[in-house]
Amino acid sequence: MKRIGLSLCLAATGFTSIAQTVNIIPRPVELRQPKIAASFTISPSTVLVLEGTNLENSVNFLNGYLKNVYGFTLKTSKKAGSPNSIALNYERMDNAVPGAYKMTVNNKGVYIAGDNEQGVFYGIQTLIQLLPTEKPADSKLKIAYVSIKDYPRFGYRGMMLDVGRHFFPVEVVKQFIDNLALHKMNYFHWHLTEDQGWRIEIKKYPKLTEVGGFRNGTIVGHFPGTNNDNLNYGGFYTQDQIKEVVKYAAERYITVIPEIELPGHSSAAIAAYPQLSCFPDTPTVVPKGMMSETSKQQIAGGRVKIVQESWGVFRDVYCPSEYTFKFLQDVIDELVPLFPAKYIHIGGDECPKEAWKESAFCQGLMKEKGLKTEHELQSYFIGRIEKYINSKGKQIIGWDEILEGGLAPNATVMSWRGEKGGIEAAKQNHDVVMTPTTYVYFDYSQTKKEDSLVIGGFLPLEKVYGYEPIPAELTPEQGKHVLGGQANLWTEYIANPQKIQYMIFPRATALSEVLWSPKAGKDFADFQRRLETQYKRYDLWGVHYYKAAN
Repeated sequence: MKRIGLSLCLAATGFTSIAQTVNIIPRPVELRQPKIAASFTISPSTVLVLEGTNLENSVNFLNGYLKNVYGFTLKTSKKAGSPNSIALNYERMDNAVPGAYKMTVNNKGVYIAGDNEQGVFYGIQTLIQLLPTEKPADSKLKIAYVSIKDYPRFGYRGMMLDVGRHFFPVEVVKQFIDNLALHKMNYFHWHLTEDQGWRIEIKKYPKLTEVGGFRNGTIVGHFPGTNNDNLNYGGFYTQDQIKEVVKYAAERYITVIPEIELPGHSSAAIAAYPQLSCFPDTPTVVPKGMMSETSKQQIAGGRVKIVQESWGVFRDVYCPSEYTFKFLQDVIDELVPLFPAKYIHIGGDECPKEAWKESAFCQGLMKEKGLKTEHELQSYFIGRIEKYINSKGKQIIGWDEILEGGLAPNATVMSWRGEKGGIEAAKQNHDVVMTPTTYVYFDYSQTKKEDSLVIGGFLPLEKVYGYEPIPAELTPEQGKHVLGGQANLWTEYIANPQKIQYMIFPRATALSEVLWSPKAGKDFADFQRRLETQYKRYDLWGVHYYKAAN
């Protein structure tokens, strides 16, 4: 597959009226078309005119797309006035959310102006949707005359990729980022640590990747599994690779948010450094009959902790000790230079409290700190980490369980267990990213009888499209705390890039319109009509998408 792995819909094939050929997703705020059918032709002789500065990212992305799909690139110039040109510039646009742009296509050529670099880049994504869905033999790309004014509704438009359960190489991550860019999305949430694998190099703690980056086997079939495949599995990203991905995303105006899970979902780290556990001498608990032969031999030989080989929630979690806090601070020290993002995601979800209840150390700590419940102990844990992250000039974002026991002062909440957590956080004047399972968990089945193994649930395209990120329960002022939304792709049952494509296409296309376009005027039937062109574009790219929605 070509790296340009997705887009929104527009084609300029044979037409009787332009209204039938302009099918942009996400739907622009304002789109006007002349009554008489007319088109402008982009060819190898067309020139990219840079009337504004610092527009190399937009130029490079467009030329990369043209080269990959149509086999040619365009020369650039700073000399305006050519009738066969695509001119890029800036214009002031007073929109609350950055990224606005204007576009005209007429007999003078193409003109794209953004309110900033990002706005110009989004104009380029719309231009890409005007291009043919078939490669013409003569390299002449006809695009319809059109006038567009557009801007995003939400400032946070994202997707999450879990590389902890299954690891994906840098090139696959870049493809995922290209898909976000072509959808005018601007956040990539990178889930880097899990019970089943630690995926980021931390130089002070080499065992995190040497030990925690690999598991001795993986369950076969749906949880709890029918047996174990007994195959060593794993991988991790070096810090140089992390920098490469972050730079690649930044060139597409996408912010990468790293996630380091705590205090739960930490079995891989504990396998590498057992002192992080409240019970470092207690062997890892594995679902009955599901442990690999290698792990059995290792434990028989004296090894205590192993990387989990099954899915689910496990009782072995970080101990809230000074050793653990020093470890996590050291990890954060190495994260901060790698990720320019405002946020570090600290997880906070699905943390069982049994180990803390049974730990004499934890019970003594609770008494010392005046904590009445283990939920308050988790809040203490999160608060300690938040204070350190804040000292580094960053803010934390976490799953909605961080509300339990009291929310850390500057935390942003990612609401996944429905919308309740997001509503509660917004009412407390905390920022929120909405990501409820019922609307945006793309590991859920797309049909009631799925043709491949998935985690469960049922999330059809229409339900994704129908999502409204600002709950009706919030006042207009409280609603301002909803920064936007995000889809999550958990990978327990996703082991290859083709399955990634299958699970996100075309649902990511629907989500792009939810997060970008105005609430007024949403129409699923109209979206489906425009989506027909997108299916042709998927085929052009060789994307492996879910076709039953067609």
